[in-house]
Amino acid sequence: MKTPSTPSKREVRIAFVLLIVLPLLISCQQSEPISTTGPPATIPASLLLPPQEMSSKETIDDIPARALLLTEKAFIRVAKHVTPAVVNISTIHFVRHPDRPKNEKDGFFQNFLSDMFKNAPRRQFSQKSLGSGFIISKEGFILTNYHVISEADQITIRLSDRREFIGEIVAKDEQRDLAIIKIPPHDDLPITRLGDSQGIEVGEWAIAIGNPFGLDRTVTVGVISATGRNHLGLPDEGEFLQTDASINVGNSGGPLLNVAGQVIGINTAIVASGQGIGFAIPINTVKKMMREWIEAPEKQG
Repeated sequence: MKTPSTPSKREVRIAFVLLIVLPLLISCQQSEPISTTGPPATIPASLLLPPQEMSSKETIDDIPARALLLTEKAFIRVAKHVTPAVVNISTIHFVRHPDRPKNEKDGFFQNFLSDMFKNAPRRQFSQKSLGSGFIISKEGFILTNYHVISEADQITIRLSDRREFIGEIVAKDEQRDLAIIKIPPHDDLPITRLGDSQGIEVGEWAIAIGNPFGLDRTVTVGVISATGRNHLGLPDEGEFLQTDASINVGNSGGPLLNVAGQVIGINTAIVASGQGIGFAIPINTVKKMMREWIEAPEKQG
């Protein structure tokens, strides 16, 4: 019987090459060629960019960013829907110079002139003031603060579309600093929705809309800083909502809203010595006042 011969070293090397290298060459020929002109298609381009170079669309799937965008949209929606219902209230108070009483210390000539011109018409001048309010019904009823219209001889209501009406005071409460003004009814009047101020918690969003310093329909955003504030030196020592949403002169009578666009208070006072400290009458207090006026209309005015 013939026995197989022992393979030489050269034959062993050739066999090794065929067994190891040849399958690799075959697999490379069957696979797609490797691109050297850019990253593989399976790698998102955003992962290859530094964070500061990412676009907002590429980060929109990030949960915090998405939450911020939703909050932003809520503010935009409230501003668009409620701002048209916020009105500019300008008032005029006519003042006449009083008669000058005679004084024994005055000389003859001064008293003579006083007697000579005592029947002359007295000079009249006007005092103007600005405030805010918001429409609550298509019948033309507007809520505001009492101190906005307290001394008014004439009230002009200007809407966001620049229409102007002469307002009539139909109810007022000096103690609670609240008043209702009426303008002619119109089917196209934008109106606000009254919310619920009970159970409001510190930290909730607060949106103020008004006419600070005559700047029509200014929107500011903050949070409810405190609830149940009292002993503020105001005529009404009821409980107030405190907010850091910017409130300035001219905001009085404007609405304080939640992110659903519901009125939760009427902006009424600020702390002159500090910024970011404003107060609003809770809307439930206003609802109570309106129920009292409906049940006892003789108390109006």
